[in-house]
Amino acid sequence: MEDQLPRVKATIRLGSESFSVRSKSGILSEQLISLKERSMEILKDYITRHNAPIDVPDEPLEEISDEEEEDEKKCLDKPTKKSKKQK
Repeated sequence: MEDQLPRVKATIRLGSESFSVRSKSGILSEQLISLKERSMEILKDYITRHNAPIDVPDEPLEEISDEEEEDEKKCLDKPTKKSKKQK
């Protein structure tokens, strides 16, 4: 018969905080599921407590000036020179 004792445990370190997670007894797959669920709860609580932003914008927060934008377009419009292969 298979050993039903808890065999799965993990230590999660988030910043300066450390959390120990142990699975409940059961078969190994059930222990892993239990460990994952508890780990996700810890992560959710940590994010909520530290008010970490959930959505990080893809766009920069500061606006680019017109001059910087024109310079950027010039750089993108210039074709790159290809080196000639020697025979």
